[in-house]
Amino acid sequence: MTLRVGVIGGGQLARMMIAPAIELGVEIRVLAEAEGMSAALAATAVGDYTDAATVQAFAADVDVVTFDHEHVPQDVLRALVDAGVPVHPGPESLRFAQDKLVMRRRLAELGAPQPDWASVSAPDELARFLDDHGGRAVVKTPRGGYDGKGVKVVSSPDEVADWFAAFAGEALLVEELVDFRRELAQQVARRPSGEVVAYPVVETIQRDGVCAEVLAPAPDASEKLVEVAARLGRAIADGLGVTGMLAVELFETTDERILVNELAMRPHNSGHWTQDGAVTSQFEQHLRAVLDLPLGAPDVAGGAAVMVNILGGPQGAELSDRFAAAMAAHPLAKIHTYGKAPRPGRKVGHVNVVSDELDDAVYEARAAAAFFD
Repeated sequence: MTLRVGVIGGGQLARMMIAPAIELGVEIRVLAEAEGMSAALAATAVGDYTDAATVQAFAADVDVVTFDHEHVPQDVLRALVDAGVPVHPGPESLRFAQDKLVMRRRLAELGAPQPDWASVSAPDELARFLDDHGGRAVVKTPRGGYDGKGVKVVSSPDEVADWFAAFAGEALLVEELVDFRRELAQQVARRPSGEVVAYPVVETIQRDGVCAEVLAPAPDASEKLVEVAARLGRAIADGLGVTGMLAVELFETTDERILVNELAMRPHNSGHWTQDGAVTSQFEQHLRAVLDLPLGAPDVAGGAAVMVNILGGPQGAELSDRFAAAMAAHPLAKIHTYGKAPRPGRKVGHVNVVSDELDDAVYEARAAAAFFD
């Protein structure tokens, strides 16, 4: 019998699950938010993922439900579980990715290293935190932020007065401004039976709050750092009961510590390199995990893999217009596009390159991606 996976959300992450689903003999179905989204090839329904009846109708004939994003409301998730639908990750786990304050509290209970933080409900509380942390801090909205949205570095409560107004009666998250050397990401996969595998820790390079490049494995990472990051990722996956892919975004501090920055319970931009650079891509791994199938090897397939995002794309032109020239100039490059129209700042695709030498992979990936500027 063919296994059927239902994916809520029609973005590029659902799109990139289609090919490995076919290879695994799995039928993939997508509930897209609108017509013509990235995962249109597998979109069997279009509807509102915040409406319980719509989601339950979509889930009626699939074996498991998973996600392209973390924004499905808890009441909708719990209605699915109450109806007997396997949901991975489940609502109890997903809430830690949906609410950053809930995440911070749970990570503290687990003893995970993280920046100093506080829940603040009024300007005077934020002012005290600023006074105690050198006059500057990072303020985040607990829900809904991504790619730099819902995040501000502030030196005065006045800079987030609009957020206090918008979240009246609720708290914001404030964190110390970490003096970090670089940003890292640790991906792990966990299936319901408890098997967990960890990918090599990678370095992520951010521009304007958006991931621009990923270097795998993280260059100049000591054996100790690699071991600690993997152990931390596994502990968080187990402690939060995650099923599927988990991305743990990390700061490597100037005094050689690692701190947890953010979590994502799904395939993640920091893992796109795995499509061409790992034995098992994060998209295949996620499908294996949510179906409780044995997990694949997470090892790097070559000496190094580099992912460069295509951000914005050529304005007034189609990405496909640039394919031939990019391919001819850089035959090592694997180009992945999301079926999205170019728009400033928008993630419309990425380029992967695998090479024996990191410097060669970086050059080839950047040069190939430049054809789509």
